[in-house]
Amino acid sequence: MITLPAHRSPLASSRQERGVAPRLRVLLPLLLLLGLVAGCSSAYYNTMEKLGVHKRDIMVDRVGEARDAQEATKEQFQSALEQFSQVVEVKGGDLEQKYKVLNDQYKQCKAESDNVHKRIGAVESVSAALFREWEAELDQYTSAALRRDSESKLAATRRQYEQLITAMKRAESKIQPVLSVFNDQVLYLKHNLNAQAIAALQGELVSLEENVDRLVREMEASIREADQFISKLQKT
Repeated sequence: MITLPAHRSPLASSRQERGVAPRLRVLLPLLLLLGLVAGCSSAYYNTMEKLGVHKRDIMVDRVGEARDAQEATKEQFQSALEQFSQVVEVKGGDLEQKYKVLNDQYKQCKAESDNVHKRIGAVESVSAALFREWEAELDQYTSAALRRDSESKLAATRRQYEQLITAMKRAESKIQPVLSVFNDQVLYLKHNLNAQAIAALQGELVSLEENVDRLVREMEASIREADQFISKLQKT
C-alpha cells in the first residue's frame, strides 16, 4: 500500500472517485477570475490547496478523467469501425450520404483522441507537481525512520505512476494509425463518389479492423492501470 505525503484533506477518505470534479466545476469561475487556469500551474495548485483541494485529489480526478476519455475513445472507434463496415459492405444507396456518415465518424474520433491527449497531459502536470512537493518535503523530517519510510513510498508510487503513464501513452500511440486510415478513406470517398470507390475501400476493411482491435486492447489495458492507480491512492 502506498502513502502520499501529509496534509491530506479530512474529507479525502470519504471522497468518491469522481467527487473532486463537481468541486472543481464550482470553483472554476473563481479560478478564471483569478487568471490561474491559463496561467502558472504552481499558482493554480497553491490556490486549490488553500481551498482544501490537494494535489492528490486533483491527481485522482485527472487520472479518472483520462481513463474516461480513453473509454469514450475506445467506444467511438468501435462505433466508427461499425459504420465503416456498413458503408463498404452494403451495396447501393446514396454515396454522398455514405461519405457524410464516415466523415462525421472521423471527426468524432479525432475529437475524442484530442481529448485523450489533453487529459494525459493534465495527469502529467499534476503528478510532476505532486512528486516535486513530496521530494522537497523529505528534508523537513527530523525522524530518520519516518523519512526513510516516506522516501520508500515515494519511490513505489513513482514506479506505479510510470506504469500508468506508459500504458496511457502506449494506448494513445495506437490512435493515430487508425485515424490515418479513417482519414484516407474519407478523403478518397470524398473525391471519388462512385461505386468503384466503395469497392476499393473494402480492401482496407480487414486492416482497419486489426488496427482498431489493437487500439481497443491497449485502451482497455490502460483503463485497468488507471483503475488500479486510483484505487490505491484512495486507500491511503
